[in-house]
Amino acid sequence: DYVVVKMIPDNRLPPRHLHSVHTGKTFAVIKWESPYDSPDQDMLYAVAVKDLVRKTDKIYKVKTRNSTVEYTIKKLEPGGKYHVIVQLGNMSKESSMKINTVPLSAPDALKIITENDHILLFWKSLALKESNFNESRGYEIHMFDSLMNITAYLGNTTENFFRVSNLKIGHNYSFTVQARCLYSGQMCGEPATLLYDELGTGEDSSATKTGRSTDVAAIVVPVLFLLLVTLGVGFVVLYMRHRRLQNSFTAFANSHYSSRLGSAIFSSGDDLGDEDDEAPMITGFSDDVPMVIA
Repeated sequence: DYVVVKMIPDNRLPPRHLHSVHTGKTFAVIKWESPYDSPDQDMLYAVAVKDLVRKTDKIYKVKTRNSTVEYTIKKLEPGGKYHVIVQLGNMSKESSMKINTVPLSAPDALKIITENDHILLFWKSLALKESNFNESRGYEIHMFDSLMNITAYLGNTTENFFRVSNLKIGHNYSFTVQARCLYSGQMCGEPATLLYDELGTGEDSSATKTGRSTDVAAIVVPVLFLLLVTLGVGFVVLYMRHRRLQNSFTAFANSHYSSRLGSAIFSSGDDLGDEDDEAPMITGFSDDVPMVIA
């Protein structure tokens, strides 16, 4: 025996399993399920989006019969904070969640140029890779003194460089550059960070591996250069010795050349003269010297 039971739909229940599927810089994809399974008619949902930074509200209407609903909220701002509420159109119980959109990227190629009494920070325009960024918004610069453990706001600019003065000798600084924060500093871009020591050398914190490979190259390149120079000097010395030997042989051969015979004459040991002719003759023997006959 069995019995079929059909539950009466309750439109006062809230949507189920409300969550975020994907969040970008200017949009967010949210998803939820109907208050009960297999709706037998279209259901009207109200999606309220509250901007927690600007203190504004927007309401969107979604009509569907699907048990699972996916909806994309558009025209959001990078780095924004939002409160999303989903409920049926008859103002039933609600489901809510908070969304933080992705902030603008950090400026690329942050570098330092050292001058006599100040330094200059340079970076690439953020508008080159961020279509949502306008140069009129500008950038803001912060400085952290690790010795004093103090963070200071240096100012903002609409240019791609910034001058920093009055740096103290012996202090290490960290500079950050980011898209200017909006609405009481609540909507900011990602910061680009650069380390600067008292010797005036900057190091990009995001390029540690590159810095290590550069140090290795700084050691290997001079060693290879010295080896090449040493080999070059060795070849020059061998070449000069070869030339000297060749010149010495040529001079020796020319000094023994006979124009009458048309060839060079070199004397052997037999032609150097008879040394026995010039030796004194033995005329006799002394009585004090004994004669030994073998």
